[in-house]
Amino acid sequence: MVLFAGSMALLLGFLHYATAGYLQRQTDAEISAEAADLANHYGQGGVAALAREVSNKAAANVGRRSVYLLADPERMPMAGNINRWPDEAERDDGGWIEFSLSAGPGDPEPIRARVYRPGGQLYLLIGRNVADQRSFGQLIVTALGWGLLLAAALAVAGGVATARLIAYRLERINATAREVMAGDLRRRVPRRGANDQFDHLADNLNRMLDRIENLMAGVRQVSDNIAHDLRTPLTRLRWRLEKLREKEDPELLDAAIQEADGLLQTFHALLRIAEVESGSRRRFATVDLTALAHDVGDLYEPVAAEHEQTLTVNAQPGVEALGDRDVLFQALTNLADNAVKYTPAGGQITLCVAQHAGRVELCMADSGPGVPEDKRGAVLKRFYRLEESRGSPGSGLGLSLVAAVAQLHDGEVILEDNEPGLRVRLILPRE
Repeated sequence: MVLFAGSMALLLGFLHYATAGYLQRQTDAEISAEAADLANHYGQGGVAALAREVSNKAAANVGRRSVYLLADPERMPMAGNINRWPDEAERDDGGWIEFSLSAGPGDPEPIRARVYRPGGQLYLLIGRNVADQRSFGQLIVTALGWGLLLAAALAVAGGVATARLIAYRLERINATAREVMAGDLRRRVPRRGANDQFDHLADNLNRMLDRIENLMAGVRQVSDNIAHDLRTPLTRLRWRLEKLREKEDPELLDAAIQEADGLLQTFHALLRIAEVESGSRRRFATVDLTALAHDVGDLYEPVAAEHEQTLTVNAQPGVEALGDRDVLFQALTNLADNAVKYTPAGGQITLCVAQHAGRVELCMADSGPGVPEDKRGAVLKRFYRLEESRGSPGSGLGLSLVAAVAQLHDGEVILEDNEPGLRVRLILPRE
């Protein structure tokens, strides 16, 4: 409001300068021109010519709109249309003076004049009646004053309306925040539909709330799955430890150690996923994905052969990307381990690497049972397993780590039907 009012004041001041100020500057220019003309007559004919021209101008002046007075060194009138030297014109510094002059009945009228010294001895006063200019200037000032008041009123009204609108929009956000804090994670900030900054803020907050809701749902799912996955091995471990207390049995001891190793492996996988998702592992460098794929193939080719499977690496040469080699290697080994685990004997497993415009793709395809289309999003979550009995080895964290690695590299994981089997595509940016 202050900025708007200040801007309006500057604008109105300029308007006053450009109107009333222009008239005054025009009057001053006319007086200076007449002074130059009278000085020319004095130079040509002396005092007599100057007095004659002043008398002529005074006689031709109707209504005394102009004021002329030629005076001797004692300031006694010699020619002109006023009969005495004005007291305000006593100083002779050549500056502009203003005084009042009665032209008849009524209020005195303002005169703007200037004193000249032709020949250094005489005094010449030339002035203009500026009553009309003053009236016009007062009219301009009054109009500008009302305009400034109107502008200030509009500024106040606009400020109040804007403040109320902003407060209303903020209150809707605050109301949603209070409901979310009260436990209703399904609440979202309403949009006005104007596609303004508040709508953009609402969109960002709603995406944040979606992310929070998904994370909370994931935490609940992880908690449930941990309870299911760890209850059985912990129960077996406790039973074996009780048997070991009764009698020393090396087989029971080995089984207990194996159960403990399995639990440690599960927790290690959880910590690994958390580390990747937090971004604290972002140690990126240029990675040769072709060589990485061949390393994974060399590692799992004997494992596949042991399960009577064929593992083939089909990698374009020289494919590189910016990333963390360790976690990318872990993601590929997880995919390879799942492919070997679920592909039947005589099946085919293919690890491929390709590059497209600005993107690279790591692909693991198998001829196993595949994943139903409606479950492909769920298998990327922690501890989710298609086998409801959860009796087979594994913890359901392999694809979760792959999804976390994709998120770390600003990429995506796509699960497709390999007809038969499953094709997992890990798509990453090259830079």
